[in-house]
Amino acid sequence: MRRGRRYERREKLNIKKVIGVFIAIAVIIMFIISIRSLLNSDITNEKGKIEYFTIYDNNKWGVMNSNGEEVIHASYDEMIIIPDSTQNLFICTYDVDYNNGTYKTKVINEKEEILFDNYDTVEPIENYDQAGNLWYESNILRVKKDDKYGLINYQGVELLPCEYDSIESIKGVRNSLLLTKDGKQGLASGTGDLIINAEYQKVEAIGTNYSDGSIVQNTEGKWGVIDSNKRMILEVKYEEIAKITGNDSYLVKENGTWKMVNRRAEELFTFVYDSAKEMNANNIVVQKDGKYGVIDYSGNVIIQPEYEDISYISGENYIAKKDNKYGIINSKGETLLNFEYVNLYYREEADFLEAEKENLEISILDKNFEAKVTGIITEVNTDKGYIRVREGEEYQYYNFRLERKEAKDVLTENNLFLSKKDGKYGFVDKDGNVIVDYLYDDATEQNRFGYAGIKLNGQWGSINKDGTVVLEPSKNLETSFVIDFIGQWHLAEELNMNYYIK
Repeated sequence: MRRGRRYERREKLNIKKVIGVFIAIAVIIMFIISIRSLLNSDITNEKGKIEYFTIYDNNKWGVMNSNGEEVIHASYDEMIIIPDSTQNLFICTYDVDYNNGTYKTKVINEKEEILFDNYDTVEPIENYDQAGNLWYESNILRVKKDDKYGLINYQGVELLPCEYDSIESIKGVRNSLLLTKDGKQGLASGTGDLIINAEYQKVEAIGTNYSDGSIVQNTEGKWGVIDSNKRMILEVKYEEIAKITGNDSYLVKENGTWKMVNRRAEELFTFVYDSAKEMNANNIVVQKDGKYGVIDYSGNVIIQPEYEDISYISGENYIAKKDNKYGIINSKGETLLNFEYVNLYYREEADFLEAEKENLEISILDKNFEAKVTGIITEVNTDKGYIRVREGEEYQYYNFRLERKEAKDVLTENNLFLSKKDGKYGFVDKDGNVIVDYLYDDATEQNRFGYAGIKLNGQWGSINKDGTVVLEPSKNLETSFVIDFIGQWHLAEELNMNYYIK
């Protein structure tokens, strides 16, 4: 059973652990990539709504709720999968034969009532982003009966009958499920809507978005394009079709020649480059002889292919790489930001750039490419429009205009807020009244369930939303990347797992 990485957490990073990891450059890069991916998934909780989490105790697995109550006793040998933390639905694996690769599953609720027992197995459908972070397709389960697969939703309603040899996610693409039947492939949406009948030799995603459509291959080895509305966009007649699209255009190979065509299969121009990296509304990033440049949809050169890498940002601006450093150029090839960064990453959802220099300094640049903030980004919340940044030993909050904000202005559902005085941490209410005295060496902000971590003499504990100590500081969590408590349970230290232990 695979155990996936956590998605974005809002709790406090263990700064000693982070510093230790930053010593190794390779690990730094992997950490930044993971954090970026994690931050792209924003998880909020409706106030007062119960959620569920896997727990591990005495070498057994169980389930607790967001009040810290153990609802399924830790008695299972295999990790219990919770595909959606807001749903009272838990998938248990048992009778595992590791030699033969066989196992059984059952779905239970918090009363341990068995659900959907008319199927041989019931499983979530897992998927991964480019950084290897796991998620489960929402409100959908893969079921097996008489050695054939189908789909149901969380309410048990059949979405696809059990008539397929396999049903798998298309990795990195949400809402796209690859179907196999009698050796042929088709496609269904994440709601079980049949988009492409299982009649093709191959079905592949043309991009990373479901709306981009799919390329299909027939038994003669020819390729075509079908969009997400089930329409045949390009006839199945091409030798190859690149997995890239934009501006309703496609890169296809016909009679040994690559060319750009539109949705009406009209040729726009002959493609004389080695490959295309990405396409936006106006231009195409191309590669030739190992160098990148930009052309328009008439084939005119906008930026000569002379850079080690190019990625589109917005407007007429691009991230470019030259002499192994990153900077910003425009469509005229003018340098807008000097090539002095080892990493440069554009956050489209918040319209800012993360820029890292060789000394590990990470800055946040505004839309004018000016450095406004320096620190480690630990959260980008698009729902509430704020960024949380670790600056030195403290967390600070900013809006998307990179203006500093108070915690109470952005954490609007919290009733307690972290405060520091004379080198010690405590908690105040929104009016600044001290609720928890300044006693602790470190602490976390209140999480979405009302719990906060407190640290004293090297040991961690927790308080609840009233400021009452739930767990006296007694846990050494120096090896944990993220400090997070629900009652007396704390998040396990492995970065690639998502469960709580005592």
